Order: sequence, then structure tokens, then C-alpha cells
Amino acid sequence: MFLVAFSIGGLVASLLVIYLFYLLGTLPPGCYANVELLPGVTLDCIKVLTSRYAYIGPVPLDAAAAVWFVVNIGAALWLYRTLSRRAARFVFWWRLLGLAILPYLVYLEFAVLKAVCIYCTIMHAFILADFVVITLYLRRVAPLIR
Repeated sequence: MFLVAFSIGGLVASLLVIYLFYLLGTLPPGCYANVELLPGVTLDCIKVLTSRYAYIGPVPLDAAAAVWFVVNIGAALWLYRTLSRRAARFVFWWRLLGLAILPYLVYLEFAVLKAVCIYCTIMHAFILADFVVITLYLRRVAPLIR
């Protein structure tokens, strides 16, 4: 159930940003700090969330992340329920897609914007942990999958 738990954690982080920042126009907790994390890189949610990189067209990346996490939850439940090869392949490739996007997002925050959003970092950590767990899980249960 780690796979579902990680996705729920990421979903909560993305929904919190969507609700508070995009709907209510306030910063989520922890985003008020303008702390230097590394030389030249600050913890600055406003800079990240208002940048042109925070959107795919008119859609905030946090909304895309929420959709990704919802699909992730459904895929994990499908895999747990059926233990089918089809479900296992989908789960693995879906999570690989999420993992493949992370280097670009981290690059944007650290190298381009020189600012990090704590909620983005939480989502990144859940995506990374999720991929590690699904990889280990599939290695263990592969002989059992039909």
C-alpha cells in the first residue's frame, strides 16, 4: 500500500497548492519563507508558482500533477487487485513517465528560476520514492503475476 500512500501524499500537496494558491490566492503554509537553500537558490514558492514554467498552456503544473497522482492511485489499486502483467506494465511505465519529467522540473527550479517550492519538492520526493518502491515490488512479485 506504499504506492497508494505515496500518491495520496503527492495528491494532497498538489491539491493544497491548487486550492490555496490558484483558487484562494493565498500562499500555502511554509511558502512564506524566503530562505537561501544554496548559494543563489532560495525557498520561494511565489517565484516558482508564478513563473511561466508553472503552466502547461493554461493549466497549472499542480493540476497536471494532481491528475498524475489520481491515475497513479487507480493504477496501484488495479495492480493490487488483479496482479496482471498488463496492470504491472502500466504501473511501471506510468511511474517511469513521472520520474522522467523530474530532472527537467528540478533543473528549472535550481538552474533557471533559482527558487524552490517546498510543495513541488514534496511531490518530487513522492514520485521518486514511488518509482523505487514499484520497481522493488515488481521485482519481488514478477513470478506471481499472470
